[in-house]
Amino acid sequence: MKVEFIQRDFTTIKADALVLVLTKDDVGGKKAAELSRLISKFPGEKSHLERALAASGFAGDKEEQMTVYSLAKYGAAFLVGTGDESQLSNEKLRRAAAAGIRAAQLAKAVSVIVATLDSVTEETSHYEVVHSLLEGAILGAYKFDKYFTLDRKNSKVDTITVALAGVEASIGKKAAKDAELTCEAVYLTRDLCNAPANEIHPEALANVAANMAKKYHVHSRILDEKQIRKLKMGGLLAVNSGSARPPRFITLEYKGNPRSRDWYAIVGKGITFDSGGISLKPSAGMAEMKMDMSGAAAVIGTIQALASLKIPVNVVGLAPSTENLPGGRAYKPGDVVTTMSGITIEVDNTDAEGRIILSDALHYAKRYRPKAIIDLATLTGACVVALGHHATGMFGTSEDVMAQLKEAGEKTFERVWQMPIFEEYEKQIKSEIADVKNVGGRWAGAITAALFLKKFVGDYPWVHLDIAGTAMLEEPADYSPRGGSGVGVRLLTEFFKRIAAQN
Repeated sequence: MKVEFIQRDFTTIKADALVLVLTKDDVGGKKAAELSRLISKFPGEKSHLERALAASGFAGDKEEQMTVYSLAKYGAAFLVGTGDESQLSNEKLRRAAAAGIRAAQLAKAVSVIVATLDSVTEETSHYEVVHSLLEGAILGAYKFDKYFTLDRKNSKVDTITVALAGVEASIGKKAAKDAELTCEAVYLTRDLCNAPANEIHPEALANVAANMAKKYHVHSRILDEKQIRKLKMGGLLAVNSGSARPPRFITLEYKGNPRSRDWYAIVGKGITFDSGGISLKPSAGMAEMKMDMSGAAAVIGTIQALASLKIPVNVVGLAPSTENLPGGRAYKPGDVVTTMSGITIEVDNTDAEGRIILSDALHYAKRYRPKAIIDLATLTGACVVALGHHATGMFGTSEDVMAQLKEAGEKTFERVWQMPIFEEYEKQIKSEIADVKNVGGRWAGAITAALFLKKFVGDYPWVHLDIAGTAMLEEPADYSPRGGSGVGVRLLTEFFKRIAAQN
């Protein structure tokens, strides 16, 4: 997809479609005269667009939409409202641009102009206006149609241009490039999550990570089964024991600030298919478990985003990867597993496997003496019950890191919500025959899972993000499709931008 910014009025550029994002002030308020001046540039005594606006009663209310066909320069114009200008935000711009792009796709548009009036508020600078419009448009245009061979019903937008005359060219071009690179990383993450498990298995996931690393000059190291055994990663090996495919442990080192010795670690759960193992899941919905590697995919995508944007921070991405399948050699309820750290786990349920493989990865992360460890995992259905599909559950030991993640989440609208990890919950994962049990019963399942992980991070600042509800969507949401959302990439990229700005 070609993405660009042009410092011109939208009326001077020809394309298949126009997406015009407008506030109520643009249509009937203080900026109405500017809008009237622009649309008067279309040929005719009174332009088709102006007549349509007058006849429709379009007022620019939030989520209000209007379509006008047969315009000079455009096959169609899609007007999208955001509401009062005083309440304009980056997220409203994203959602409006995404709604317009989806409408343009249905009209089979290939090239699209996205424009607005000079919508700058306390929250939205010129950079953010361009960045947010393009983020919404690019992410809203995403389709996973790789496997359709007989019928592709809708076209794919291949050119998105933001046209704003009032924005300095250098600012607009920088914002456009940053948005493009960030969204490319989200696309990679979504593609990995949406691909079937017979294509994205542990070896394939590791190959994708290694190829990405080579392209963006990131140091990668892929541990095979022999190396994993040498490191005594008993958690990863136990979960892998029922699969015919060998495990992989992915390490990606992005050194964006060579002058600093400080490292941050991000760890992602990489279960490329989760049947539940011996504790077999119901068949209904099991196909979605190809996305149980969303945490690992987000780690790979985040490293790509940081490297392509050249963010000056040092981050290591770690992703243990395996399938969780039943088989003659599969680990079983009642087994005791010895992890890389030496901590022993009583397996009470083989479908609580993500935390078992993360135990090894979190211990491995301590080799970097990180300033903080952040893990992402589609860990518990309990978190989906608690927060639905609109917020990621956040647990941790560092109030400072959690506060910065919350700010980054509000900025990107990949919102997080802090959950407790009170010590009173720990008795639920107490084992009578090992150091810890891998499930804590029916109640507070997301909390007991987080407390399980906490045992493997030592004294390092740590945050756990349970993305079970936000990574795998049952219905499309604004600029996220049904299926893999790519959550975590934009959140962590913004978080590390803020970390870099503090150094």
